[in-house]
Amino acid sequence: MPFKIVLDDITKMNTKAIVNSANEYLIKGGGVCKAIFDAADDIHLEIECASIEHCPVGHAVATKGYQLKAKYIIHACGPVYNKSNVDESEKMLRSAYRSSLELADKLEIESIAFPLISSGIYGYPRKEAFRIASDEISSFVKTKEMMVYLVLYDKTDYVSDRMRFSRIDQFIKSNYNPQKEIDIRNESYRKWIEKDSSVRYRAEPPKERKRDLNKIKHEVKIENNEEDVPISDTRYARSLDDIFKNMEETFSLMLLRLINEKGKDHTEVYKKANIDRRLFSKIKNNKNYIPKKQTVIAFAISLELSIDETKDLLLKAGYALSMSSKFDVIIMYHIKNEIYDIFDINEVLFSYDQLLLGA
Repeated sequence: MPFKIVLDDITKMNTKAIVNSANEYLIKGGGVCKAIFDAADDIHLEIECASIEHCPVGHAVATKGYQLKAKYIIHACGPVYNKSNVDESEKMLRSAYRSSLELADKLEIESIAFPLISSGIYGYPRKEAFRIASDEISSFVKTKEMMVYLVLYDKTDYVSDRMRFSRIDQFIKSNYNPQKEIDIRNESYRKWIEKDSSVRYRAEPPKERKRDLNKIKHEVKIENNEEDVPISDTRYARSLDDIFKNMEETFSLMLLRLINEKGKDHTEVYKKANIDRRLFSKIKNNKNYIPKKQTVIAFAISLELSIDETKDLLLKAGYALSMSSKFDVIIMYHIKNEIYDIFDINEVLFSYDQLLLGA
């Protein structure tokens, strides 16, 4: 199941379990730990924790959720950051995440929310703690059916690769153009009005035909030999025959065809796309199913499609890539550079306040 990064209060997460950044003796501490004890009805929680007595560093134990929305609290004991032994600190922090996830799996928990363990009073540098959390959670969800949230209080210092973000910033500055989409829409709409005199005097296209604007926009680009993206992609050079060959194919049918052509396994594809198994089943079994744009792009990333292949898949669902959308420009950057790790891409999207890929 998917892994999502969110800005929220972990005590208010509507998941079956939340994770407490605990100390070895499971007593009420500060920060996230204090907030969880307070929200859960700390007297009863303290009594249950006292009966457990101890949790070694790198391990996790579970208690009831009491007054929380969550049925369980999983108490993960992360390390105090040790500058003189960074490797051991990382080993223990990774173990705390893995232990929590394995315990949740054992308890048949379908959804769980993590804080950034050890990043508060235990002093673990937040960008490193974020990297470790992302690594361990994304690795786990590729093999298990569990919805996992990483809940952040704010975005300060969570960027794990400053150099990569600097390159992305430059790409956005060079390519992001909010006005371009307005110009294209106006020209497309003008041509559409001219072709259909019956709606010449309407202020906007009738609702049942609004979606045709995406097709018109695509036609205008073909007529004028325009490109959404100033990117040369020789891996997938299309001819007119390629474009028209599967015009009647729906999104669902095209997705299944691409999976087959690329020799991929269905489970591998939806997990790598950060897509829920039930959603994939809906798409697979309903040839007319239209998913959200970020879901379509998630499949494109999972299948490691080129820019042109991604455009074609999006078009089947009625979407397009646009230089007027910061979300789209970020996606273009990653495809151009053949970066197909969806969790890395979601980290970037999160940092730019964009929707995340997956479902």
